[in-house]
Amino acid sequence: MTCFLLGSLATLCLVASLMPFVPVAHGIFRIFDFCRLQIAAIAAVPLILTPVILPLNIYSYAFMGMSLVTIVIQLWYIIRFTPLWRKQSANYNPDRRNATTFSLLVCNVKQGNEDHSRLARLIEKHDPDIVVLMETDQAWLNSLASVLDRYEFDLSCPQDNSYGMHLASRLKMLKGDIKFLLNEKIPSFHCLLEIENGHTFEMISIHPDPPIPHEDTIGRDAEILLAGKLAAKRRHPMIITGDLNDVAWSETTRRFLRISRLLDPRQGRGMYNTFDARVPFLRWPLDHIFHSEEFELVSISREPSVGSDHFPMFYKFSLVYENGNSLPEKPTEEDFEDAESLISTEKNRPRNPIGEDWED
Repeated sequence: MTCFLLGSLATLCLVASLMPFVPVAHGIFRIFDFCRLQIAAIAAVPLILTPVILPLNIYSYAFMGMSLVTIVIQLWYIIRFTPLWRKQSANYNPDRRNATTFSLLVCNVKQGNEDHSRLARLIEKHDPDIVVLMETDQAWLNSLASVLDRYEFDLSCPQDNSYGMHLASRLKMLKGDIKFLLNEKIPSFHCLLEIENGHTFEMISIHPDPPIPHEDTIGRDAEILLAGKLAAKRRHPMIITGDLNDVAWSETTRRFLRISRLLDPRQGRGMYNTFDARVPFLRWPLDHIFHSEEFELVSISREPSVGSDHFPMFYKFSLVYENGNSLPEKPTEEDFEDAESLISTEKNRPRNPIGEDWED
């Protein structure tokens, strides 16, 4: 029985590690992108226990081999989100003259979360220059009015389908548009903001569909990659943020970075797992911020729970232009072809967003 259990565990972990290599945009494959750290931890069990409990023979060596291959595969993806990897985003140099810093608080509030006061207190505590909220309905905006009304500029699209968004800014908003890039029920925000020294930057906020095992991920992947294509055509420094419903190490997010030429400040620092805030063992980084090479990172932190299934994230950046950032790899022709294929497919099919009735 012990032999069967350890062998089954090693086999399942290896199969789960190989599933994301299947080049099909479907949740049954993409869902295994999320739990790489957890799979590696589980695979360590047969690797450690097999030589202790079982006799060394062809079966035990097979179990240990499968477990080791699993751990190597998973570490290959997640190690860049540890201090063992080179930082992609340079640390801010406080000795720079005339450099202005600004802060952002980004949070998926969870529409059905009725504990609005915890987020209000967090906003008051940090007093960020920019607040980006996802899954906001009118009830959320009414409850947060006392703190959000302090911001001179805002962009708001409250919805009852878990895809509402709200942006409040102390920085001057020279332009603010609400666009429905690929689905008429999923908004995205597109802003041009000005900081104190007169420099400007663009910011895009998105919240595509979550992946589920019995549905494809074309909508999510297409929106992420379309945002990447928009970033590649930018005329100003740029930040893209939001709950992307994808992990930092997935092929879609890595392709997004290559196409957009934006940087991920978590690389070389940590994973900053934001979901699921309610289950400590099942957490991965779903809430993201990416920036162009003109920015340096002042700080990044995951904030305490506000009752949502996502932790809020708090960031500080400086727009310095001269920097020590490390750019991502250049995109390949295959990156552009796959992105265009997904975007074209999603544009030409009517559908309702995944999970729009989950809060009913």
